[in-house]
Amino acid sequence: MRGWWQDLTDLVLPAECGGCGTPRTVLCAECRAALSGAVPRRVRPVPEPPGLPVVYAAASYADEVRAALLGHKERGALVLAGALGTALAGAVRAGLRDGRSVRIVAPWRGTEGGVAASGPVLLVPVPSAPWAVRARGHDPVRRIALAAAAELRRAGASARVAPVLRQRRAVADQAGLNSRQRFANLAGALEVTAGGARLLAGGRVVLVDDLVTTGATLAEAARAVREAAGAAGAGEGARAVYRRAAWEGREERKAGSREEQAEWTRDVSGMAEVNGLAGPIRAAVVAATPDSFEMNRN
Repeated sequence: MRGWWQDLTDLVLPAECGGCGTPRTVLCAECRAALSGAVPRRVRPVPEPPGLPVVYAAASYADEVRAALLGHKERGALVLAGALGTALAGAVRAGLRDGRSVRIVAPWRGTEGGVAASGPVLLVPVPSAPWAVRARGHDPVRRIALAAAAELRRAGASARVAPVLRQRRAVADQAGLNSRQRFANLAGALEVTAGGARLLAGGRVVLVDDLVTTGATLAEAARAVREAAGAAGAGEGARAVYRRAAWEGREERKAGSREEQAEWTRDVSGMAEVNGLAGPIRAAVVAATPDSFEMNRN
């Protein structure tokens, strides 16, 4: 009888912490602190792909955080979505509060839930490949985005998930590809669904993902959103232009002079102004590789 009750309990409660394996808890206090106990910070992959929006991450992708993300994504530990969504919501708030790195098109009035407000917060999840969703049995990023939107609403913000991105062509598996190969692999791979641009109009768009490594996926997602918003609003210069020379130069020098980096950054941030959106596109993730935090010297 005791064994039967144990098996039934395991169906309802997790057998162990998703981060460290402590028995009988979704996420122990130490792992929860590692995930969302620190102040979210801006991250900049090196080399930084052209068109990458301002990205904030809640935690470093290591140890307990890595285990929790992999448990949710690959092992179907869906109960972790709430904690991961809370961490993502913190990164969203940090990104929306940071107006230093880009010029805002329309003034933001008032605050809701600790973020500047001029329209609803629209969390746009990076889409998983259809085959990956079938293999996993769920879409992990969308699930985390829904949890993050709920957390933002509990704090008083007007937030919702806008799953308007989709793959328009197949892409190769990213594993084993370097930064430039990933950028080439994803170039032009995403598009906004029919009618998606109207759903984004007037909203503060935040692209969301579980993890950022090279930034190629978020850069491509931003390109697709800018292109759709520019076409809908007929905004002059709204389409992102990726210059091969800029990418190759960044790839070769890795980290150049401050003057070079400042000039390159101005080129990219200018792409953020798109008609129809209430401010520049931003991005938020649960975790980022540790070295991308080290390169942030703001």
